[in-house]
Amino acid sequence: MPPSRPSSRPPSPLQGGGWSSPGLTIGSSSPHTLASWSGETSKSDDARVYPSFSTRNSGFFSRQKRRLSASLPRFRFMPSRDYQEKEKLGRGRWQLKTRLVSVLGPLLRRTRVRLLLVAIVVLVYYLRFWTGVVESYRRTSLGGGKSVVIIVASNIEGGVMEWKGAREWAIERVTLRNKRKYAKHWGHELEIVNLVARKKYAHEWREGWEKADMIREAMRKYPNAEWFWWLDHNTFIMEYSNSLRNHIFKNLASVTYRDINVYNPLNISHPPNHFFLDPRSRSPDGDGDPSSISLILSQDCSGFNLGSFFMRRSEWSDRLLDIWWDPVLYEQKHMEWEHKEQDSLEHLYAHQPWIRSGVAFLPQRHINSFPPGACGDGNDPQIHYKQHDRDFLVNMAGCEFGRDCWAELYQYRELSNWINRTHWERFKDSLSGFWKSISGSKEKEKHS
Repeated sequence: MPPSRPSSRPPSPLQGGGWSSPGLTIGSSSPHTLASWSGETSKSDDARVYPSFSTRNSGFFSRQKRRLSASLPRFRFMPSRDYQEKEKLGRGRWQLKTRLVSVLGPLLRRTRVRLLLVAIVVLVYYLRFWTGVVESYRRTSLGGGKSVVIIVASNIEGGVMEWKGAREWAIERVTLRNKRKYAKHWGHELEIVNLVARKKYAHEWREGWEKADMIREAMRKYPNAEWFWWLDHNTFIMEYSNSLRNHIFKNLASVTYRDINVYNPLNISHPPNHFFLDPRSRSPDGDGDPSSISLILSQDCSGFNLGSFFMRRSEWSDRLLDIWWDPVLYEQKHMEWEHKEQDSLEHLYAHQPWIRSGVAFLPQRHINSFPPGACGDGNDPQIHYKQHDRDFLVNMAGCEFGRDCWAELYQYRELSNWINRTHWERFKDSLSGFWKSISGSKEKEKHS
């Protein structure tokens, strides 16, 4: 039996050879299809060959254009999202960045939300409660607010010597509210003294000299206070944001002067030149130490002004209050001195050299600006209030003599409210002014 020839095909699944598909069995023929195995295999080989890819516009200029674009540098602004590149680079490695992002991402998102909520709470707390917290701190011993006591005169004569009308009550209500607001803002103590005319002292005319006595009572009532600020009821604090510490006490040596010759409307001879005096008393500036200043006041066109002045607790001030309130001095001079305790202090300053060493003066507009009509027509730059300079306090001194106290007080109250507006109030006013300007222009166009 001759050996079988190797076949390039697998054995037939049918008995006796051959294929079920017509035309595939050698030697067999079909009336419909005549095909050979070699022909079919060649067709299969041709089908497995991939067709060539030919682009359009494959001319010279297109090829040069592609070469030029391929030579340009490439910039990648976003990380690659190619799956094969990631798979190739990260295969078998632990991706630290991916792991951290997957772990910390949700945590950071929750942290952002929490931080946002905390920021909102802090903002609301700041807008609503921060001012109260600061004011409470200033009233503590660390804040230093309680070192100053504001003494305000009220209820002048109390309707005994003259009936108090609606204007008098309105003046008192406005001026007390003004002092309360400033004292609360900076944590100072506020002592409202009742100056009603009553038979309190041995002589009824002594009622007009009680400033010294009221200051002494305040010193006993507030033993831890250092400075005592006397204010008449016709005064108005214009600048709530200006603290006494920054305005006066922090720069006491630079804002005050001790030589009265700088401004001397009373023509007091200074310094005294008696041979028996010590060098300190004969010096025009005393010892030059700000810590020895115990009385701070200002001068107007007629002399010392006690509508607004400061007294410090010291041995010097105790001696001054004793002699200032001396009944013998009062009995001898009260009929001659029209300005009562003010004339008394001027007399003591002129004739008692030891008093000058503890007195310092401030420019009048620093604590005692006058409105027009007091001490002239209002054009004196050393005396009268200037809005552009933001003077600290206005003293409507003498307004009861020919001027309208309520009109002046109302004017400066409204001015203070306007210049001390908050940022939100200024923004609303700017919007209101802008709207009025637009509406006014539209109305003018309608009328025209």
